[in-house]
Parts: sequence; C-alpha cells; structure tokens
Amino acid sequence: MPANTTAPSGSSDAKKPGRKKGRRARLLVIVLVLALVAGVGYGAYWSVSTVRASYPQTTGTLELKGLTGDVDVKRDDYGIPQIYADSDADLFRAQGFVQAQDRFWEMDVRRHMTSGRLSEMFGSDQVDTDAFLRTLGWRKVAQEEYDKVLDEDTKKNLQAYAEGVNAYLAGKDGKDISVEYAALGLTNDYKPTEWTPVDSVAWLKAMAWDLRGNMQDEIDRSLLTSRLSEKQIEDLYPEYPYKKNRPIVDQGAVSAATGEFDPEAEPSDDLGGDTVAGATDGLNTQLSALSDTLDEIPALLGPNGNGIGSNSWVVSGAHTTTGKPLLANDPHLAPMLPSLWYQMGLHCREVSKTCRYDTAGYTFSGMPGVIIGHNQDIAWGFTNLGADVTDLFLEKVSADGYQYDGKTEPFVTREETIKVAGGKSRKITVRETNNGPLVSDRSSEMEKVGKRAPVTNSAPDRGDGYAIALKWTALDPGKSMDAVFELNRAKDFKTFRAAAEHFEVPSQNLIYADTEGNIGYQAPGKIPVRLNGDGTMPSPGWSSKYGWEKDPIPFDELPYEYNPERGYIVTANQAVIDDSYKHMLTKDWGYGARSQRINDLIQKKIDDGGKVSTDDMQSMQMDNQSAIAAKLVPKLVKIGISDKSVREAQKLLEGWDYTQESDSAAAAYFNGVWRNILKLAFGNKLPKELRPKGECLNVRPAVGTGPVDEQNKLVRECGQRDPDTAQPDGGDRWYEVVESILDDADNEWWKVPAQGREEAIDNRDQLFARAMEDARWELTAKLGKDISTWNWGRLHQLTLRNQTLGTEGPDLLQRALNRGPWNLGGGEAAVNATGWNAAGGYGVIWVPSMRMVVNVGDWDKSRWINLTGASGHAFSAHYTDQTDKWADGELLDWSYGKGAVDKSTVDTLTLKKP
Repeated sequence: MPANTTAPSGSSDAKKPGRKKGRRARLLVIVLVLALVAGVGYGAYWSVSTVRASYPQTTGTLELKGLTGDVDVKRDDYGIPQIYADSDADLFRAQGFVQAQDRFWEMDVRRHMTSGRLSEMFGSDQVDTDAFLRTLGWRKVAQEEYDKVLDEDTKKNLQAYAEGVNAYLAGKDGKDISVEYAALGLTNDYKPTEWTPVDSVAWLKAMAWDLRGNMQDEIDRSLLTSRLSEKQIEDLYPEYPYKKNRPIVDQGAVSAATGEFDPEAEPSDDLGGDTVAGATDGLNTQLSALSDTLDEIPALLGPNGNGIGSNSWVVSGAHTTTGKPLLANDPHLAPMLPSLWYQMGLHCREVSKTCRYDTAGYTFSGMPGVIIGHNQDIAWGFTNLGADVTDLFLEKVSADGYQYDGKTEPFVTREETIKVAGGKSRKITVRETNNGPLVSDRSSEMEKVGKRAPVTNSAPDRGDGYAIALKWTALDPGKSMDAVFELNRAKDFKTFRAAAEHFEVPSQNLIYADTEGNIGYQAPGKIPVRLNGDGTMPSPGWSSKYGWEKDPIPFDELPYEYNPERGYIVTANQAVIDDSYKHMLTKDWGYGARSQRINDLIQKKIDDGGKVSTDDMQSMQMDNQSAIAAKLVPKLVKIGISDKSVREAQKLLEGWDYTQESDSAAAAYFNGVWRNILKLAFGNKLPKELRPKGECLNVRPAVGTGPVDEQNKLVRECGQRDPDTAQPDGGDRWYEVVESILDDADNEWWKVPAQGREEAIDNRDQLFARAMEDARWELTAKLGKDISTWNWGRLHQLTLRNQTLGTEGPDLLQRALNRGPWNLGGGEAAVNATGWNAAGGYGVIWVPSMRMVVNVGDWDKSRWINLTGASGHAFSAHYTDQTDKWADGELLDWSYGKGAVDKSTVDTLTLKKP
C-alpha cells in the first residue's frame, strides 16, 4: 500500500515519525527534562532518571499481593501483553497490575472525569466541567450498579482487578508512576489514591455518553428555528435512503403471534409508535449554552459524539478463501495519545470452572475483560447503533419544584462538593425532575432556555423561561459490565445473544462469527419507547402525554440475523432495519455511505466468482473512495471557468477516480471545493450558534431578537461553535442534502445574496464556479501557488496529543508529549474514515482507532493494529510504535495460541504470590 505519512518539518526522519526510535527517545527525554525545568522556574533539577523512573518492569519476577498462584506476563516486541493464570481472580488481578504499569495516568484521569473530580487534579478551570458531570451523576449510577445490580462473579472480577492496580501503586510516589505526575507535582500536591471497582464501572458511563445518539441533532434542530423554516430544517435532515443504502438487517419483523423479532417474518402494515413532533416547534438560540457546555466535556471517544461511527463486517466461509468466517472491525473514535484501546490476551492455562477465560483483543485501561476480540470459540465486533436514548425536556420550574399535570412536584435534590487543587472547594445543588437532572442549572444563560420557544396554548406560562432536563437510559443502573464478561465466555450464538441482552448502554451493533462457520448480528440496548413525539426536538416535561413508557423495547423484539442467505453482514452506522419495523430506534441514522461501499465491495467479489481473503478484508478497511465526489465531479468539470489559475485546478478533477490517497492533488482540490460548496449553500445561512468560531458575517438579525423595524438592517454575527462540532460538517447527511437538490439547478439553497464585493449567486452552476474559485485561493494560501506540489495529506493531517498536559500544558511540554503530524489519506464518510469537519478545516478529528481482521478458527492468522502503542509512558519505545504501520494500512500478526505467543515473546515477567 502507498505510504501515507510524513514527518514533522525539520525532522531528520525524512518520511515517518517514529523511525530511529532509540535516538529520538533520547532526544525527547532531554526535551521533557528541559520542559519540566523551564515550565516551572523553581530551580528544581530533573534528571533523565526522573523521566524514566516510571518505566515498568517487564522481565524477571515480582511479588503480587493476593495471588493464589504464579502468573506469566509475556510481551511481544510491540509490548503487547499476554497473561497466563490458573484462576479468574489471578487473571484479572494481573490484568489490573499490567494495565496500571503501562497506563495508570490515563486511568486516573479517566476516573476523575467520570466522577466529576478533574478539579482535584487540574484546578479551577475544570470546575464547570465537574459540575456538569456531577449533575449527570455518572459515578452515582455506577455505584448503584455495583451495589444493587451486577452479578456477584462480576463484582469479584472487578475487585480482583482493583487489587492488582493497587498492588502496583503500593509504595510509589507520583513520579514513580508516570512522568505526567512529576510535571503535575511541580504545581500541585495531588497524590494518586487507590483504585476501586466502581472506578471501572463508571468508565462505561463515559463510553455511553460519547455514543449517546442524537442529542446534538436535537439541540441543533432547535437552534435552526431562529433562522430557518420548518421546511428548510427538513431539507437539512432528509429521510434515510433505504432504497440506495442497504440497512443492516434486510428482512424480518416483530411477529404478531409471538411478540418476538423473527428474521423470516413479513413486515406488518401497523408500524406502531407515534411520530408527533411534540408541542414545541423550536427553542430560543440560548439553547446554544447547553451546546457550549457539551463542548467542554472531555470527549474521550469523539468530538461530542458527532461523527462517531465504526465499520464492522463478517463474511461466511462460503465466500472466503479460508472456508471459515472472516470478521473485520475498526471503530472510529477521537485520536488520542495513548490510544483508547489496549491490546491484550487473557488466558487460563487450562479452561475450567475456576478459570473460565481464554480470550484476546482490545481492552480499556481501567476495566477488566476484553471489549472487542475473540475467544477459542467465537469472535465479535462493535459499531455504534446510534439509538436515540436521550431526550431533552422543557420544564416549568419554581422555587417549590416543577409543574407536572397541573401540580407542583418537589425536586429530588442532592448537594455536591467539588474540591479544587490550589483553591477553595465549591458546592452545587443538583435538582432532578421525573425526567432527569436539570442540566440548565449548570449555566447562567441556560436559566433562560425556552424563553421564546413556541409552544401550544395549553403550555404553562413561561415566566422567565423553561428549564431543561435530560432523560437518558444510562442514568438508570444496568448490567453492561456483566455483559463484558459474558461475551468473553460465550461459546455459540445463543450465549452470545444472552450476553448481548445485558449490554444495555451504550447501544451497539454486535456482529458475530464462530468456529462452526456461523455468522450473526444482534442489536442490543436499552432503547426507550416514547409516549409521544419522536425524540428529534425537546418535549414538554409538564405533561404526562410525553415522556417514556416504563419499559424499553423488549430485547426479544430487537433485530438480529443468523446466517443470512447473502452470506455476509455489514454494520457501519447505517439504519438497522427499514421503516416497516414496529419500533422507532432513532430518526438520526448515519446515512449509509460507508456501509453501502463495503456491501458493494463484498458483493462485487462474490459476483465475480472470487473468494474474500484476509488481504481483501484489510484492503477494504483502507478504501478511500469519496461517494460525494462521484456525484459532484461530473458536474464540476463541465463548469466554464475563465480564470486560468482556477481552470488549472479544475483540470485536476478530470479523469480522477475519486480515491483520496495522501499524495493526491485532485483529492485536495475536490475537498476544498466541497468545503466551499457547503459554506456558500448552507453554512453562511445557519445561525451563529452552529457556525464555527471566528467566522463573521453581515446578516439580518435572527427572528425575535430585535425590534421589528430593525429586522431588515444587517448586523455583524460571528460563529460560536467549536470548529470540530460546527455545521455543515460535510458528513454523509450532507451528501444526501446536496444530492437531493443536485439536479435542481435553480433550487433556493443554491442562491446567495450579494455580500460586500461578492456578487449575488443565482443558481447551482454559479455557486459551483464560486466554490472552485474560493477553493483555488484557499489551497494556494495553504499549499502554495504551484498545484504540482499539492496533495491531500498536507491538508489532512493527524497530530496525536497527550489528552491532558499535551493539550493544556506549556508549549515545550506539549511538544515533548505529543507526536506527529502524519499526512493521511481517506476522509469523511469513506471506509477509511479519517474524519474532518468541513466547517472547521481539514485536520483529522476522528480516526479508525484500531483495525482488526479475525481469521475465525485459525486464530493465529488474524491481524490487528492499534492507533498508537501499548504504553502510556511518553518516552517508551511502545508509545507510538504502531502508528506508522497504522497510517500505511498495515496490520500486525496477532498471536493467540500458546505456541504462537511463545514464538513472538521477547519479555516475560512472572508475578508470584508473596
């Protein structure tokens, strides 16, 4: 495959960061030492030994408190550990110890985030974030799960894991654990505390938050009402194109006779559900305050959940070169350093009643078990289902409580104390209605939410405005932690589905394959049934006509497939099933550009009489084709261009095959044109709350924001949204928006009024011509006048940043902790989904966070890769030692069987009972 990486300017490694590891590591250690001294100025002396003090021991022997027998930790030359033990407790105790060796700083930051305690580590700047997270109550719900819901075996595994983490921490100062603690200790007396089982459970809440579904779309639709009509908003949220982009499950229905989902059943004419839009047509633009608050929440999986996707597919042995199923998965998440994932094998030396695991795959640091991977019998993968599991409710509140069916009900309240490093503690009061916590309490502006929101005549007097409550399935205790261990032990489709039933939040698409040759799919999750409305706009909380039914959609009524006739299953965030399905899962699916491309690639292979190989699966993961380019370029090349420089750029598109390789000048120019088409046709017409910060326009005031006689005067308005979450983001929803009007050259969306020196645009071709001109000069500024030097990768760069001090620390420290940039191919809504936001720029903001291709049954021929590396220690050889290969689309051999593991082992550490 072509190389897709380049080194930072000035690097002696001409093409790839990460080459000459030893020399670079020594230089970076020196840089960090200088950063620690220069960044503080206290005259402290930092030696190289200080920086390296936290490196883990990976050979020899160590005593580990609590073990009942010896445990072997075998690491390959990428530092990936395989653990061998004789009991469940020893296995997970060792997993906790080893993950703490490599990743405790990451684990510690995560648990402070999930519990709303970041201020304890980083000071007063994090108080507002902590207050919002305390209001949501992730840690509180996690504690309830642990105390009241989780299986006893699950709790024992969590306890063993915590014991292993704490055995590693025992007797260590912060600087002995991670260099970040050494840096933090210069300004803060923070000391790491012991790990608890609930710390692990709470991480699932963060995962559920970032994969929560359409909450941002619900906010955005409301904000759009200040400038757009109901019809215009509908234009920007088109229906899912079922005829063009195949859903995951292409047949089946809930059986009228049994009430269960039957993959063979014919759809009923009675669709069920009520799609009434609710009593409110929109919200005042001050709802943007909630959006701003969401932007401040650390997005561990992706930028506010927007664009969060994944690819997974499984092909049955009838269509593979191996004669057994092949399964691929690559979750698309926020790039971070270290990667979200931690590769690991968990092996009982002999599987028995007291030692039940022989599994390997991708884990989360801070949580026992394997999240995605395989055991000796089955393999599984995840993508985000995108079910709508959150609703915003307008609440009429007073000092005495909230209004519900004409009565005032008292709030459920609790007091929270936020400790602040270097400052005074802050106290907040959390108020909850029957619809959930009042998230509007966390913003002074949000006190006025709904002040001008149109509502029906039956609505209560708005007074100073309505508050906003968040109803979310993850705020009820659940059994998702049980499901992790059940998946790890599953042996067939029956036990796989039983595990999936407990995977309540976040709602994921689960694909499956087993050594008997079977393939399958299950849609799990706690998905609400709405009494009224469709979850696309905030609902009135004061009426019992709205809200949710007591019970979610029954698991037995959720879609699944088992050995479908077509011989393969693709999940890539498209619709799960068509709109004849009885229940409403969401109104905001991904629009299926990636999933259909994968379907087409597999089907073409089959139609051509070929068999799908492991190499084919790997190549599909790197497919760069742009679906929107295939629609637009034939029209763009026909536009008459008189300017020679613009015409020169236009010629790049002639004969282009629509693939977005890193070295492609055509891909660079097309994406520049696409960004400018979106900006001209849509972006400049959106309210300021959705446009990116720093972009200012002269526009008429938004509806209802000023005196009537002032409405025709132009005012200067600047965008307010973080560039990574601004609109139009250019994803496949926008593909559908543009495609729906592409043949209507005089559609109103193509028309743009005169602005300053720019003449008015009256039709599509004029807008396309302007976009090509604007793109030519934008890329000239960024890449130079000579188009022979242009390439997509120079625009489309990935920089990996340490998630704490690498984003907020002193510049010198950031340079020491961060890595990159890498010049990447791929793009938004391509299978190789290196996502970027067209409203904000070209930089990479989400990525395939890992890739795997599982060779079912012949496990040692499976392949995998991580975005970064096993280690969270900034100067370890394993900090980013997989990134170059990841960028090039390469995969590593994935050892699983004992013989293969022994052959690949370079370091062995034996953990011994005291």
